Amino acid sequence: MAKAQKKWSMTALATDVVIFTVQGNQLKVLLIKMKKEPYLGMWAVPGGLVNPDESVDQAAKRHLSAKTGVHDVYLEQLYTFGDVKRDPYGRVVAVAYFALIPSSGLTLKTTEKYSDVMWIPVKKLPALAYDHKEIIRVAVNRLKAKLGYTTISYSLLSKEFSFSELQSVYEIILGKDMDKRNFRKKILARGLVQATGAIRRGEASRPAALFAFKKRISQLIDLL
Repeated sequence: MAKAQKKWSMTALATDVVIFTVQGNQLKVLLIKMKKEPYLGMWAVPGGLVNPDESVDQAAKRHLSAKTGVHDVYLEQLYTFGDVKRDPYGRVVAVAYFALIPSSGLTLKTTEKYSDVMWIPVKKLPALAYDHKEIIRVAVNRLKAKLGYTTISYSLLSKEFSFSELQSVYEIILGKDMDKRNFRKKILARGLVQATGAIRRGEASRPAALFAFKKRISQLIDLL
């Protein structure tokens, strides 16, 4: 692996965005494939430097859209990563974010600076550039915690969903089975969702009633 030449003599500020979705019964993260040394062929979460005329929030949204084609998603500031040696190009402090998005109806794209963009299972991460393995680890822990006290799961679902799909999001992320009857009772008792009147008819299962969150915003609530 070639050694990177230092680019900055002073501290630079960057943003990195960990984007999650639930797809194929797995929690996945969106990664882009590097084309520059010393990380040629390795994967990374999308991100980049903050411009002098923009906030870190604006920079995170800009890099997210430009490097993955993803925009208008739930986005939350996660943590600041400032290890002196985290970037071989110089002293770079990264403000990390995590984003949540439904997997359906999304077309991924990236720029010519990267060779690929792909959803990759969190449990099967490849070699990652920089300190991005640690950033993803922190993001996963934050996501698991927030499922218990917020309605953040709405960001991973389509506007209409079945109770089985909602429960599946929790089980996949938390890594455990949940009692179907108790889960349904808790959700309904808190008045978070309402029946839409629509029915989904599938070939492998009986028709399922569809529901929607009354408010598609993150609310604080004792859920689990």
